[in-house]
Amino acid sequence: MIKINVFDAEFLHIDENPCTHDEALMDFACVAGTFSRSALSRMMAVGAVFLGAMTGSALAGCGQPMQPGRHQMTIDADGIDRTAIYFIPSSYTGKSKVPVVFDLHGSHSNPSSQLDRSSWDKVAEKNGFIVVALQGSLTVGPNQNYAWNVPFVTAQQGGLDEIEYIEDAVEEVKEDFCVDSARIYASGYSGGGRMLSAFLCSGHDEFAAAGFVHSLRAGRPVETDGKWGPEAANCNPARPISIMAFAGVKDESNPYAGGGSTYWQYGFKTAIQRWTELDGCKGAAEAKTIDGVTFSTYGTCKNGARIASYVFANGTHDWPKPAPATEAVLASAKESSAAVTKVAAIVPAKPAFDANVDPAFRMWDFFGKADNTEVLATAAPAKVVKSGTGVASACTTEDEIQGRTCSNEPMNMRRSGQGVQDAL
Repeated sequence: MIKINVFDAEFLHIDENPCTHDEALMDFACVAGTFSRSALSRMMAVGAVFLGAMTGSALAGCGQPMQPGRHQMTIDADGIDRTAIYFIPSSYTGKSKVPVVFDLHGSHSNPSSQLDRSSWDKVAEKNGFIVVALQGSLTVGPNQNYAWNVPFVTAQQGGLDEIEYIEDAVEEVKEDFCVDSARIYASGYSGGGRMLSAFLCSGHDEFAAAGFVHSLRAGRPVETDGKWGPEAANCNPARPISIMAFAGVKDESNPYAGGGSTYWQYGFKTAIQRWTELDGCKGAAEAKTIDGVTFSTYGTCKNGARIASYVFANGTHDWPKPAPATEAVLASAKESSAAVTKVAAIVPAKPAFDANVDPAFRMWDFFGKADNTEVLATAAPAKVVKSGTGVASACTTEDEIQGRTCSNEPMNMRRSGQGVQDAL
């Protein structure tokens, strides 16, 4: 059940990363006049008094407006309280069903920092849908940062059932908000994308489409005859699903070509290829490369599914962001007669992602066109941003998180990405 913390005036937001901008305490507005069933339970537990005339229909779902902005909430997942943040766009009335996007943070992060990084709330405000940013169960450090207990890969004391959490979160959001159950999507960054991959591979079909930034997996890694790849039996999606994935060739945390940490091992191309098999895609990908960015699509898959990817030749593990406008003088010439210096007009640099800003905007466009044969066919990404320029960073890579141990489940004489440390 969702418990909306109507009494909390502010939600402490700490993402202690040396390479991110300083982040102040973020105030969250209270939800006025609208309470979920479990929110009522919370208020009753602290002695609040309610009018007996309130009915079940007034507590959840359609019919009730909600205050826009970010809000903290707690989700009861199999009897355990789990934390999340949801965002309500200013256009939300509670009368019309709207889409929902679930946003899963990377390791050593939290829901609020992930929204700052991904900008999904900005896309939601512009397009009128709800965003729910979930929180992993593994505590990383003392400052409210977390990681995901990814099945078959990560295990440590205190790790909870993340599959159950995501499933319960989707069901509760469908009950407590006025949403279109056919338009529920998910996006994951880094460790959050690995968690989302595991969720889809577990056979759940709650999401209509999914997006991955530096994180796509297609089953746990196993080594067979000296070659790493996804274990086929470990990924059994409920149905073909449309996927958009982003990768950086210079990613050192989740290497594009494979290797790296034990949870990773096989590369991005292998993951994409496996998903084309799982989705029943036919033929080769249609690929276009512009200024170091390669955009590829598989347009003929079962049940109308589509697979699209963006690969950045100079991309790192940072979340791609638009290039800033160039405020520089391009040329000057002196007129000999009047000795007047002419300065050329300032020309803004092309954005790193065509005209659509960043992955969240691209994914939203893709989600809405996932059943359209012309999905993103005219996309023309511009010059990639070099590392350190115009990007939002995860700052602390998953390799730097120490003291994590993985289970030692036997793998039928094959090597797997299990049984070692640093597997967040």
